[in-house]
Amino acid sequence: MAEEFVPIPPDMAHWIKLSSKELKIRQKDRCWASEVVNDFRENLLKFLKSSSDQPVFQSVEFLNTGSYFEKVKIHSPDEFDMMLKLQVPSCLCTTKLDPGLFYRIDLTRPTRHPIKDFLLENNRTLSSSKILTEMFRLIRKFLKTYRVPDRRCRWEVNKKKPNSPAVTLSLCRKEISGEELISVDVVPALEVQSWPLAVRNGPDVDNWLGKKLRQEIRSLPCYFVPKRQKGRKLGEDAKESWRISFSHIEKKIIKSHGNKKTCCERRDTKCCRKQCLKLLKSLIEGLKRCFPKELEDLCSYHGKTAFLHTLSARFDDSSWAPQQLPACFLHLVGALQDHAERGLLPHFFVPQCNLFATSVFPRKAQVFLVNVLEEQKREGLPLLKPPALLPPLTPTTVGGEVNAGELKTGRRAGGSRDEDVVVLFGSDKNGSGTAHVRCFGEEASGEIVRLELPGRRPRGGPKRR
Repeated sequence: MAEEFVPIPPDMAHWIKLSSKELKIRQKDRCWASEVVNDFRENLLKFLKSSSDQPVFQSVEFLNTGSYFEKVKIHSPDEFDMMLKLQVPSCLCTTKLDPGLFYRIDLTRPTRHPIKDFLLENNRTLSSSKILTEMFRLIRKFLKTYRVPDRRCRWEVNKKKPNSPAVTLSLCRKEISGEELISVDVVPALEVQSWPLAVRNGPDVDNWLGKKLRQEIRSLPCYFVPKRQKGRKLGEDAKESWRISFSHIEKKIIKSHGNKKTCCERRDTKCCRKQCLKLLKSLIEGLKRCFPKELEDLCSYHGKTAFLHTLSARFDDSSWAPQQLPACFLHLVGALQDHAERGLLPHFFVPQCNLFATSVFPRKAQVFLVNVLEEQKREGLPLLKPPALLPPLTPTTVGGEVNAGELKTGRRAGGSRDEDVVVLFGSDKNGSGTAHVRCFGEEASGEIVRLELPGRRPRGGPKRR
């Protein structure tokens, strides 16, 4: 039996449905980004497999993870996550350093496996910092000879971020310094067949996805990424810690999201689960953009975790009918609000770990989140509206006027045939305002000019970092 929903004001329901449509990625951007990122991935893999620098990286394989590959990416295909699987010997022992997310990894006996080059001085503990440092070195070496298919762009390695397990790269335009088009995180990960005891039972999805899928999940390997624990005055174990990752399982769960196998296979069996997650991601991005200091610790994974818990408890497909999108989304927002109010958001795979524990998410920030979510619901969810017009990722040169909503490059109206225009800034949040452009060419001086933009409903949003 389908559950009853609390009536929602028609204007709010209309706005939620409209916002959901605005989150869709444009096909042109998707194709261009996929071509560039796939070429990078394939050539990096060839380089690592043929490199004699470090044998442990010669057997690597990529595992695509993250929101883009889960098909819940919003606005623009500008962020990609790639897990680089490293094969390791079976003689490994994991020792948990907290309730079950962070571990120390040791060899149980000496080995000739190339992984021995990354042991600490005790010749037993596997160093996460050494693995990550070597990954940085190899990627920098690879980029010295690699050329992007789009010759107007180049890859740059970002400075290492504290507590980050990734080598982050930015695809930038050569002619405009600092403009980032795409960000890619390459994360080295140890593939381990046996799950640690703290997570061995697997996620509680029996009522939602069924016992068979749960068994399939438990038969998959688990991965450990080189992420150190947060905090000051860390012990030696914490400085070389590894965090267990379930991103590949999250991808499988979101793909198999229905209570029935036929969910979303046909038009008449569609649900709104993924749309609700996309809307929540958009709302969280808007909150962090408006309150960067107050909600510094909030991230999309908090929303994703609340989403998984909601799906597990509210598992019937009829509860997520497409026509009930507004009510389902508000139910999800309420679930996140309730978790923050109680200060309790158990990790979906490690329920002993509370993502809203005051040690990692201060109580003051929790209260602020509760209040701002309540305010958003009361005012009709204004932050779901994209703040700025998002231009396409790919540059286009055309004749006639420059439309900042459609072009990255073009011709200035009335300009010469040899005068290119590069849009430096887009429109305001209403799609109207002024675009600043710089002109180049044989008859151009390189000056910055201003173009008045017509009003237009925005598509997309700002670059998310």
